[in-house]
Amino acid sequence: MRIGIVCYPTFGGSGVLATELGKALADKGHQVHFITYQQPVRLNEFNANIFYHEVRVTNYPLFDYPPYETALSSTMVDIIINHNLDLLHVHYAIPHASAAYMAKKILQAQGKNIPVITTLHGTDITLVGRDKTFAPVVAFSINQSDAITAVSKDLCEQTYKTFEIKKQIEVIPNFVDVKRFKKKPIDAFRKVIAPEGEKVLVHASNFRKIKRIQDVVGIFAQVNKELKSKLLFVGDGPERQLAESLCRDLKITDDVRFVGKQEQMEEILAISDLFLLPSEYESFGLAALEAMAADVPVISTNAGGLPEININGVTGYLDEVGDVVGMSKHAIEILKDEAVLKKFRTHAGAQARKFDIQIIVPQYEQLYNRFCKCL
Repeated sequence: MRIGIVCYPTFGGSGVLATELGKALADKGHQVHFITYQQPVRLNEFNANIFYHEVRVTNYPLFDYPPYETALSSTMVDIIINHNLDLLHVHYAIPHASAAYMAKKILQAQGKNIPVITTLHGTDITLVGRDKTFAPVVAFSINQSDAITAVSKDLCEQTYKTFEIKKQIEVIPNFVDVKRFKKKPIDAFRKVIAPEGEKVLVHASNFRKIKRIQDVVGIFAQVNKELKSKLLFVGDGPERQLAESLCRDLKITDDVRFVGKQEQMEEILAISDLFLLPSEYESFGLAALEAMAADVPVISTNAGGLPEININGVTGYLDEVGDVVGMSKHAIEILKDEAVLKKFRTHAGAQARKFDIQIIVPQYEQLYNRFCKCL
């Protein structure tokens, strides 16, 4: 089957999921064509079944802003025709679903029908999609898709609440390649981070306000008072300066390390003891699932789709948004006793296996097969 995948190429969850899906489909023999403005960060290995097509946007003096959506639609049309694609799978509603609709109409005028599947990932619905500037186009584009999927039950419900959706939204959860995250910890690496055997806590995100970076710092500060520990901040974004400032104010800078954006998260998670995700909202929480795949328990809020993966008292703990005291207590409860930590590690790994790539990718294949009898 020849599949076109349209996504953002960044470290965000939608880009990661789309790229990993495409790689998995290619491994199963499908021909996968990525269409985006730069090579996806997770597309870092050669596969004969994977093709990358760059969307080139020409800047004319007439335009204050480059017309990316128009360029994207034109590129879609070109790739679909010249590579005879069977199906287009777009990730993130804005602007991919609307660009796909335009491409679909152009192709219909030429006598070719291309099925379009739209996968909703989160802020395209809960944040950007609610903006009155975009809402009519988002709702229209979603309804014009041949099939709609969402990465969690919560996001599905939020979409129905936010827009007048006339079609069924199918829930196909995010997934993780469990094998990839079953890494043995590198002792030398851990000793560099925690030379005195300290516990290692980690947070990974794009450092936006919704991630509540100040709560990550607050939780760690409380844990650090009780237990010798280190904190790794993975990623980068607008709230990094705030985090650094808070660490200085709390005099914990010697125990906190900012490691920037990392493609090989499995190496970091392999030496970690606890993952912190106190977000205001997560449509799913892919970063938490990746941690669990590495047998790392999770302290998170009970917001959005997080309760669908992080089982309270089993794989970690769920607390109310902003409850730094509660999250700190639960973190200490897990970390202070090796037997308790081992139990949570085991349960976290078992839960992650329910979302293994080998279980979820066939669900997408079954969906594709409804529109293309190629499988």
